[in-house]
Amino acid sequence: MYNITDILLIGSDHKGELMADFNKILDAGDVAGGVVNVVIEIGTGSQLKVEWNRKKAIFELDRVEPGIFAKPCNYGFIPQTLDDDGDELDALIICNEPIATGVVVQGKIIGILNFEDDGEMDHKVVVVPADDRHNGDSVNSLDDLSPALLKQLEHHFSHYKDLKKPGSTNVQGWGNIEDAKAIIAECQERWDKEA
Repeated sequence: MYNITDILLIGSDHKGELMADFNKILDAGDVAGGVVNVVIEIGTGSQLKVEWNRKKAIFELDRVEPGIFAKPCNYGFIPQTLDDDGDELDALIICNEPIATGVVVQGKIIGILNFEDDGEMDHKVVVVPADDRHNGDSVNSLDDLSPALLKQLEHHFSHYKDLKKPGSTNVQGWGNIEDAKAIIAECQERWDKEA
């Protein structure tokens, strides 16, 4: 397994190299067992829309969101997957603390948000940190999350592009753990064919 010094290569000894390619050093994880690897792009509360650029193997700032659209939870991607939109499959990481960009989390799958963006499916697998003994062990499905949090997530993804491109997003409801695993498997197959 890699440690942070293997992944983050910033410094004078590395002559400007930024980091290893997460899609080369990680796979999706133990999907059948309900645990996936998630690379964090955006921490809870951030207005910075940071995205992984697969071709350059770097994180890039795509845009700064208005304060009212700060991320309601940690946000990242599952390596070696491709969703319908051509990007790695997104994950929402439910955790009490913001997690820094570039941190890898083993996430326990608890469901999926079915989401369409600009006419393409852009699913969001919902996970909790698999090793969060304080909170994660008591959260085993979407039913264990507060209805207020689920509504906040729906509202965020229904409206976060309203100022830029109104009407371009459409939340299509929630799916359970098995629905999430099926979408992950589809995205793994797409990765194997297209990446």
